[in-house]
Amino acid sequence: MTKGLVSGPLADMSSRGKLAPIADGFPRPLWSVMIPTHNCAGYLRQTLASVLSQDPGPDIMQIEVVDDASTMDDPEAVVREIGRGRVPFYRQAGNVGHTANFQTCLERSRGRIVHLLHGDDAVRPGFYEKMGTAFERVPGLGAAFCRQIYIDEEGREIWESALERESSGILENWLGRIAGRQLIQTPSIVVAREIYEQIGTFDRRLSAVEDWEMWVRIAAYRDVWFETAQLALYRVHGSSSTSRLVRSAENLRDVRRALSIIRGYLPTETADATVNASLAFWAGDALKNRVPTYVRKGDIAAVRAQVSEALRCSRSPATLAAVAGLLPTVVGMALRLMRFRNGAA
Repeated sequence: MTKGLVSGPLADMSSRGKLAPIADGFPRPLWSVMIPTHNCAGYLRQTLASVLSQDPGPDIMQIEVVDDASTMDDPEAVVREIGRGRVPFYRQAGNVGHTANFQTCLERSRGRIVHLLHGDDAVRPGFYEKMGTAFERVPGLGAAFCRQIYIDEEGREIWESALERESSGILENWLGRIAGRQLIQTPSIVVAREIYEQIGTFDRRLSAVEDWEMWVRIAAYRDVWFETAQLALYRVHGSSSTSRLVRSAENLRDVRRALSIIRGYLPTETADATVNASLAFWAGDALKNRVPTYVRKGDIAAVRAQVSEALRCSRSPATLAAVAGLLPTVVGMALRLMRFRNGAA
C-alpha cells in the first residue's frame, strides 16, 4: 500500500541513480536475480548454485552476473561452468565501483521484483517462493526481507539476525526502527522494480551505507514485509569492500552523511531523537565490536580511526565511558608499537 505521493526529500533525485520503466509490451519475468561481482569468483559457485536450485525457468526468473572488471579471478569461467548457458554474463569495461555496478544491475533488470545478490553471498531453498508469496498477499508491497545468517570465509555460521516480529507479515512502525540502525543485509531483501523507478536507486553521495539509506527510503514510501525464516547467507570476510571501509572508519563517516539524508524522511517531531539515538548506536557498535577486533589484530591505525570517528558520531555519556575504558589498551598498544619501531631502528 502506498503511504503517499513521492514528495519532499523522497522526490529529490539529484544525487540518486534513475531507473527507467520497462517499455510496454516488453516480456517481463516475475524475478530479476542480479548478481554483482568483483574479485569473488571463489564464492560465486555457491551463489549461483543456490539460485539455480530454485530456478523456475527463464520466463519467470532472469538470472544475470554483472562483473565490475575483476582482475584477480575469472567469474565468467564460473558462470560458464555453473550456469551452463542459463546465466548471461556482463562485464564492465573498467572498474566503476560497487554502487555504480549496482546501478548497472538495476538497469539490466527486467523483472517485477529485483534481488541484488552479491557474488559472495547465497540464499537457502525456499527464498524465492517465500518472498514471492509476500508480494502476492500484499498488492503494492515495496519490499520483503527475511532473517539472514552471517557466515565466514569457510561458510561457518557466525550469528543470525533477530526476529523483527513473531510471525511473517507487514512491519509496523518500521521506519523509525530501520532509521536507527542497519538491520537488513542485501542478500536478504527483494524490492519491487517500480519502487526504484519511482524513488530512485542508490545515493551516489554514500560509499559504505548506501544500502541502509535505500532501505530507509523504501520504508518511508511503502510497506515492508518481514519473513521469519532464515533464508539468506551474508558472508563476512577480510577482503570484502565492507571490511576495507570499516578499517579506515569510512563506514562511520558515511553513517553521518546518510543520517543527514535520512533525517528528511522522518516525522519532524521524532527526527532529532531518532538521528541522535542512531549516532549513539553506531558509536557504541564501533567501540564495543570493531575496536576490540582491531586490538586483537594489533592494528593501531584502525583502532585510532574507529575511536576518533565514534567520538564524532556521539559524545553521549555512554560513548565517553566506553572510550575511557579503552584508553589503557590503546595507550599500551601505542607504547608497544613505539618500542618495536625503536628496536627495529
